[in-house]
Amino acid sequence: MGFTGPLKYNKWKIKIAALRMYTCCVERIDYDEFFEKCSLPDTLNSWFLVTQLHVWMCLVRMKQEGRAGKYMCRYIVHSMWEDVQQRGKVMGIDSVALKNSMRALTEIFYAAIFGYDEGIISDDRVLAASLWRNLFNQQCEDPQQVELMVEYVRKQIQYLDSLNGEDLLLTGEVVWRPLVENDPQSILKPSAPTYNDEGL
Repeated sequence: MGFTGPLKYNKWKIKIAALRMYTCCVERIDYDEFFEKCSLPDTLNSWFLVTQLHVWMCLVRMKQEGRAGKYMCRYIVHSMWEDVQQRGKVMGIDSVALKNSMRALTEIFYAAIFGYDEGIISDDRVLAASLWRNLFNQQCEDPQQVELMVEYVRKQIQYLDSLNGEDLLLTGEVVWRPLVENDPQSILKPSAPTYNDEGL
């Protein structure tokens, strides 16, 4: 029935694609714009909240790709935790405090994923409530900011759904649509970046 046996793709290639997809969640996001438009403080916690939103959108898409996609999801999340830990160390957070922070962030992450999953299969009101709780940390007083993020999530999910699953499993390549654009209903894909022969 396909629950056991080898994956359709090489596990090592999927791991590399997962790392690249996570990298796309970090390096292709304009955090300053998110902090400004959503009135979020410029902190590690805000960085994590924006990052986890994009990681979650990738997980939603990759879960559609069967066992290989679920395998890739594990390594996207693994890459995220390694990155968070590394950033904490660079910021000089001591090991005990970092361990406690990681535990707290893990709880935040899984609660957010549950809420976002519920929001994406429900109407905009439920998604807005989830974003208000998880991304805005229940601190947003401006409904237009929440509306902007509901629109952003819907259009990104629509865009990710339009991408070829096999390409995603092999490359992990995601180019995010802008936070603010003139025609958010359009499914026009953002222009892909160019790479050299080494794929960098």
